[in-house]
Amino acid sequence: MSAAAVPELKQISRVEAMRLGPGWSHSCHAMLYAANPGQLFGRIPMRFSVLMQMRFDGLLGFPGGFVDRRFWSLEDGLNRVLGLGLGCLRLTEADYLSSHLTEGPHRVVAHLYARQLTLEQLHAVEISAVHSRDHGLEVGAAARAPPPAPGFGSGPAEGTDGCWGSCASHCTPRRTESVAFPTS
Repeated sequence: MSAAAVPELKQISRVEAMRLGPGWSHSCHAMLYAANPGQLFGRIPMRFSVLMQMRFDGLLGFPGGFVDRRFWSLEDGLNRVLGLGLGCLRLTEADYLSSHLTEGPHRVVAHLYARQLTLEQLHAVEISAVHSRDHGLEVGAAARAPPPAPGFGSGPAEGTDGCWGSCASHCTPRRTESVAFPTS
């Protein structure tokens, strides 16, 4: 049994990413973090807490999802996804860090944003995720995108990470938790 090949990533600028044609999918994710002066298990000093979510495949990842560039800018699409699951947090182009693309059967550009919050703000974002419409639902291959919210218009269905439901693996709700990192 051979391991699946990991696609090669190429770093590109945001401007270069925006010039790519319609055959590319854009995925935007945000690293939300806060300085944490606490101690893990009461004895291991921590430096930061980082908000992560359980992905559809059981791995941890940053909150975000696919953005349909026909309807939204990268930031508007990311904020829509974050707003659905993480409360009233708005990221801007100033929070942008990098873009990477992978060519192959799936032509995807991954965009990463980062914002440092206070520990109280990070905790509030984490708590708001528990109250989102999709929190706690099973995530699996059989999951499908929920129907559009009433009166939402012609954009993608609410809770689908900005895609149209044809990618069941991306259109699934996620559990969100903050992770504390001890100092080295």
